[in-house]
Amino acid sequence: MDLSLTPEQEQVRKLAAGFVDREIAPNAARWDRAGRVDRAVVDRLGDLGFLGLTVPEQYGGSGGDHLAYCLVTEELGRGDSAVRGILSVSLGLVAKTIAAHGDEEQRRRWLPGLCSGGLIGCFGLTEPGTGSDAANLATRARADGDHWLLDGTKTFITNGTWADVALVFARSGGDGHRGVTAFLVPTDTPGLTRREIHGKLGLRGQPTAELVLDAVRVPDSARLGPVGKGFPVAMAALAKGRMSVAAGCVGIAQAALDAAVDYAGRREQFGRPIAGHQLVQELLSDIAVDVAAARLLTWRVADLIDRGRPFNTESSMAKLFAGEAAVRAANNALQVFGGYGYIDEFPVGKLVRDARVMTLYEGTSQIHKLLIGRHLTGVSAF
Repeated sequence: MDLSLTPEQEQVRKLAAGFVDREIAPNAARWDRAGRVDRAVVDRLGDLGFLGLTVPEQYGGSGGDHLAYCLVTEELGRGDSAVRGILSVSLGLVAKTIAAHGDEEQRRRWLPGLCSGGLIGCFGLTEPGTGSDAANLATRARADGDHWLLDGTKTFITNGTWADVALVFARSGGDGHRGVTAFLVPTDTPGLTRREIHGKLGLRGQPTAELVLDAVRVPDSARLGPVGKGFPVAMAALAKGRMSVAAGCVGIAQAALDAAVDYAGRREQFGRPIAGHQLVQELLSDIAVDVAAARLLTWRVADLIDRGRPFNTESSMAKLFAGEAAVRAANNALQVFGGYGYIDEFPVGKLVRDARVMTLYEGTSQIHKLLIGRHLTGVSAF
């Protein structure tokens, strides 16, 4: 794996970094306090081409490779993980899934709007009773002539209240993963209601919702992929999505490092900057190592995807390590700040709160350990 960036990738990174420094980072604390990111940010993401990365240009995408996508999501994670999540779901889980598994009509209907920011997507997999055990979801899809009726509840749905289309996974027959089918459901379809979830520990500016489907009627043309083949579609989306989460975690850890180094150089105790104290340098060095290791693990996943190589286990490794590293980095940065880190005048408290969910969604740290263990031993522990 070549660790150097191409001129095109470096250009994308600089574009993303400048956007974050000008338009995201200065507003992150305000959005966090208000519990809402400005909707206009999505339009800007579209204007810059970030919402179309890796999607073919013929469908309104920007093209590019998965390392460029990682570079953008890392920078967004550095600025505000709430914004990173909005992009990762609408592009990474929805648009890229439509590009990979949709038919020509579905691609032309949805992808131009999703890539421009004119439309937003959400990913309807998690339910109140099924998180890690996604194969046993309870939402039902009943055939009704050339239509389907969908009934059930989805929860913790990022972009849920903003989305124009929901990629919904429902049980169309049978038990386990073989009975799941995927559907593209316009969110203005009668019978679909949305309730925003408030009181989150972190990612407060990100719209998160519960979706309730009550006899939601969609035509068979809304079905994404074959009947009963929706679970592999979901797992394929999440395998790449974990790379995006890992990249966002690198961004959180980098933000923690930047803030801690800056503060340690300015804050004086015992007659000198605290950067000159050995145990503070230990905290800073621990963060730096976590940033570098998490970044390399994440870039490896992007490299494997772009070369058409298997990447599922490596994606789990990157997500596991980067998620835990982001938590460690944010906690260590808080320790450098001392009591000042505990108030939201400074950025590290938000980083601690935002980092914590990274070990939970798109596969908990424990689930990823089991996936890695299954790969190593050939024996499933769940």
